[in-house]
Amino acid sequence: MPTYEYQCDACDHKFEEFQSISADPLTKCPECKKKKLRRLFSTGGGLLFKGSGFYITDYRSDSYKKSAEKGSKSSDSSSSKPAKSDSKGSSSSSSS
Repeated sequence: MPTYEYQCDACDHKFEEFQSISADPLTKCPECKKKKLRRLFSTGGGLLFKGSGFYITDYRSDSYKKSAEKGSKSSDSSSSKPAKSDSKGSSSSSSS
């Protein structure tokens, strides 16, 4: 159910009302009790996504995902360096 903004033309009282979409607009001002109330056009409320699944990358096309995967594989193989070998070998002493 949306929140509507109203303003009275008689007393300039402004307020918000939580109403059903199918409800008729209010006409009587709760302050001055005159029937000079009008519903204002509003920009609407902000929309906030919380939790996982709301990132732009979650909705990418399959072709984009495939090309991104190819790009990351080629950059991984070109940027990887061979591991240095240990000159002492793999033997280690352990005391009990």
